[in-house]
Amino acid sequence: MHRGNNCEDTEQLRKIKKKMDGKTTMEKDRKKSMVSSMLLMLTALIWGVAFVAQSEGLNYVGAFTLNGSRFLVGGMVLLPYLLLTKKNGNNESAQERKVQRRRLKTGVIGGICCGCFLCLASSLQQFGIAYTTVGKAGFITALYIVIVPLLGLFMHHKVGLNIWLSVLIASAGMYLLCITEEFSIGRGDLLVFLCAIGFSMHILVIDHFSPKADGVVISCVQFFTAGLISVVLMFTFEQPSWKGILSAWLPILYAGVMSSGVGYTLQIIGQKNLDPTVASLIMSLESVFAMLAGWVILGQKMSARELLGCALVFGAIILAQIPVEKLRKA
Repeated sequence: MHRGNNCEDTEQLRKIKKKMDGKTTMEKDRKKSMVSSMLLMLTALIWGVAFVAQSEGLNYVGAFTLNGSRFLVGGMVLLPYLLLTKKNGNNESAQERKVQRRRLKTGVIGGICCGCFLCLASSLQQFGIAYTTVGKAGFITALYIVIVPLLGLFMHHKVGLNIWLSVLIASAGMYLLCITEEFSIGRGDLLVFLCAIGFSMHILVIDHFSPKADGVVISCVQFFTAGLISVVLMFTFEQPSWKGILSAWLPILYAGVMSSGVGYTLQIIGQKNLDPTVASLIMSLESVFAMLAGWVILGQKMSARELLGCALVFGAIILAQIPVEKLRKA
């Protein structure tokens, strides 16, 4: 009888321990999710403030000079990681090295393709920012989240009801944000909208190559590709000077080191312990931070009409990222 009680006590202790272990694991997961959320929030802040850096940089250098400089800096920031990865891979087998060489080749090809679209989209954005406010540029650029699924129609991808609703809401937001009382759209707003289409195509190219290669390789190669193309365009259409580049050192370093190197790294770390939908929703705050940064740092204010347009665009961005299944459950 006494021995039976001991067995029951042992079983109860096991259940209690299992329950406590489960709570500990949940607590650890909750802490990891919280840290990841904070990292992605910081990423969105870094990218939002980058709009200000791009705007300020244009006071000293041309658009191609600024892009060429920041992309080359961004590429150099990622080089140490690639060299470190190569060093750690010296003990791999012949078969593993063959696979890695194939992935590296794919990464280089993908990086070149991505770099071409990145250069196109960034150039349109840079020229657009010169004629519009930082806040409006942030919200219009973020429309790529709505545009990407629509471009997917050409590749026979299905588009959910939430995307079509997002398009309608975003169209209303864009009307309030960009169309004037004379029913015309500003040059800067149009250029930034074309930039959003360019970034949408850039994302689709990344989506094609990223499963087949190392993401950092693609990113590094794309930065150098976009940088070199921008440098060629810089010498063709602009008159760059070391004085202008050195005067713009802070915007260039911020856009190159923080926005490209640090932002990219934080995104990789932050997305590890979060649901992709939650991660994309947090990073959508980039447009909000861009508007706040433009207001606080540059003193750029928006009218009530433009703010309502921003709210509608942001609502469309959020709706586009919520899976249809979750909307049905709601």
